[in-house]
Amino acid sequence: MDKVIDFINVNRERYLDELKALLAIPSISALPEHAEDVKRCATWCADEMRRIGLNNVRLIDTPGYPVVYGEWLGAPGAPTLLFYGHYDVQPVDPLELWESPPFEATIRDGEMYARGSADDKGQVFMHLKAVEAYLKQGGRLPVNIKFILEGEEEVGSAHLDDFVRAHKSELKADVVVISDSEMFERGVPSICYGLRGLVYCQIDLRGSKTDLHSGSFGGAVANPAFVLAQMIAQMKDRGGRIRIPGFYDDVRPLEDAEREAWAKLPFNEKKYRKDFGIPKLFGESGYSTLERTWARPTLEVNGLLSGFTGDGAKTVLPAVAMAKISMRLVPNQEPNKIADLFEAFVRKIAPKTVDLTITRMHGGKPWMASFDNPFVQAAERAIERGFGRAPVFTREGGSIPVVSTFQEELGLPSVLFGVGLPDENAHAPNEKLDVSNFHNGIIASAYLYGEMARISVPA
Repeated sequence: MDKVIDFINVNRERYLDELKALLAIPSISALPEHAEDVKRCATWCADEMRRIGLNNVRLIDTPGYPVVYGEWLGAPGAPTLLFYGHYDVQPVDPLELWESPPFEATIRDGEMYARGSADDKGQVFMHLKAVEAYLKQGGRLPVNIKFILEGEEEVGSAHLDDFVRAHKSELKADVVVISDSEMFERGVPSICYGLRGLVYCQIDLRGSKTDLHSGSFGGAVANPAFVLAQMIAQMKDRGGRIRIPGFYDDVRPLEDAEREAWAKLPFNEKKYRKDFGIPKLFGESGYSTLERTWARPTLEVNGLLSGFTGDGAKTVLPAVAMAKISMRLVPNQEPNKIADLFEAFVRKIAPKTVDLTITRMHGGKPWMASFDNPFVQAAERAIERGFGRAPVFTREGGSIPVVSTFQEELGLPSVLFGVGLPDENAHAPNEKLDVSNFHNGIIASAYLYGEMARISVPA
């Protein structure tokens, strides 16, 4: 193990150069004009897997972008890890807010700035480098490992569930490892044991076949932009509680022990507001900020579009208005049930003066794990060795839908250990990855394989 850690420390600068090459590929899965870049990134990842010594590396076609698969199965009797990550990234707009080009990775003040640096290329890459260190130094790993990297996570992983079902025997393992999450804060490593689920819908209203002159038609026909604003205003009360009937029926209440543990975490609301430029915090009454973001469901407007938005004035009555709405779900909420409730509510409050279309975009189930699982305990020991501090246990407000799929389809527990930070700007301009966390994450990943190798698994 000492040789493996020495190898990692000696190659710190090389790892950064290699990561920059991966980050230079604009693998934006949401934009059709980057389709070839996404495929090129898949090929790059496969080539890197072969270079470091993984076997049976290949691109597996899906109706969308390919899944990159690689394995090393030379540790008979040892546990098998299934590592999941993604190689696609979010769009970069608004481009003018980036302080350096989003696909030219730049290090400033110990942070690597680039789209995908934290979400998720940097976190995937640290595991590849840990594997490389073992294989280059000793020719073997202490555990068996299978990698699957997808190219559609940022657009809802539409084809991943079917991929998992179709490859059940090939994906047989003992535990899933995912690094696509945040540390609690800088200097406070963490293990995530819960994720919120997701329902994402689009509302479209049409009031006329074309935009109309607001002087000639104003007061005679409904304005879809105004109607949409009125509808959205009915979705929550003034205390932040969602008004959709039945929305909270299945919500699992917070345990007293969880609330007590979270209250002891080093969370500073004043700093939180300052870091993100928030004048005053707002959320569901009766819950703390961490409770609201980790363990309570939400309904948020993610985008609005209607009418004239250019410079100057144009007296137009818009023909259409659109809103994108997301709902984060908690155990035991079911995405399809919540989507049905949402749709019924929207149809009820929509006036007959507009035509309504509701489109269900994508979603995923919430997930929770038991943190007395031996694989979670192994991760706890590994992170302490890699970062010099025992991790805290947290939930995440975000969603990784495939975690529930692994649990339901493969019967596998998951270990989520990430090295991002709350201010990493994932999905926003100036996304960044702390370089020190990246290197410590490689070391912790190497220790993770060693710690998991000590766990007895059924033959």
